[in-house]
Amino acid sequence: MAAPRPRPKLLTLTDAAADRIREIMATKPDAVALKIGLKKGGCAGMEYAMEWATEIGKFDEVIEEKGARVVIDPAAVLYLLGTEMDFQTDKFSAQFVFNNPNQASACGCGVSVDLRPAEGGRLEDANA
Repeated sequence: MAAPRPRPKLLTLTDAAADRIREIMATKPDAVALKIGLKKGGCAGMEYAMEWATEIGKFDEVIEEKGARVVIDPAAVLYLLGTEMDFQTDKFSAQFVFNNPNQASACGCGVSVDLRPAEGGRLEDANA
């Protein structure tokens, strides 16, 4: 019998993203995790939505990595499968950045994205 294929990660965190999440959570005593979801908006159709969760919902996906806890809204799972979350700083900004293989395009300002649900193999692997 062949070994089962490894499940792809729903979301991974870079060291910088995990560090920043831990730093901010340390200042928010009621927060149990950073919750990530999607909302309709912007010129490309969707935007990433983040808020500090005070509880974990029954159907939320929980990611614990590098000492940081992130929960994924169940409606966003198919759109975030395989995504890497990073935190980047430059002279003018500091922000979380999503490197998402399900992203078809983005608007020029980088705020909104056009996302497609995960396809075939990645979706089957996630359900294994």
